[in-house]
Amino acid sequence: DKIDLAKELEAKAESKGVKFILPTDVILADKFAADADTKVTKVEDIPDGWMGLDNGPESTKMIQKELSDCKTIIWNGPMGVFEYEAFAKGTNDVAKTLAECTKKGAITIIGGGDSVAAVEQAGLADQMSHISTGGGASLELLEGQ
Repeated sequence: DKIDLAKELEAKAESKGVKFILPTDVILADKFAADADTKVTKVEDIPDGWMGLDNGPESTKMIQKELSDCKTIIWNGPMGVFEYEAFAKGTNDVAKTLAECTKKGAITIIGGGDSVAAVEQAGLADQMSHISTGGGASLELLEGQ
């Protein structure tokens, strides 16, 4: 029901020279639970009754590659349902990449309670430049509000 909005935002990003990165594969679950059956599929092949709960491995690699030479990174929102081990890999791998970027001199800003919880759970919170539980407020600040 938000396809038109998504297309509008993609076009707006493209017109401003902003690279818009979307996952190409996902880890699926047959239910929202730690013991769900899982499988990896392309985003266009998600079967009825299944839901995407984490980036797939190819998507995570793509995101890591895009982040690798960034000088400033603002992360607001985990990749998946990191609270469940089966769906934490995408989030944990991106958190590790951010820690590596910080070591190379990038500024890494983690905004929002879930993102903060994710980097803390991964044991990487002390390897980020700045952490704030004010995710929405941080985004509004960046918007100039």
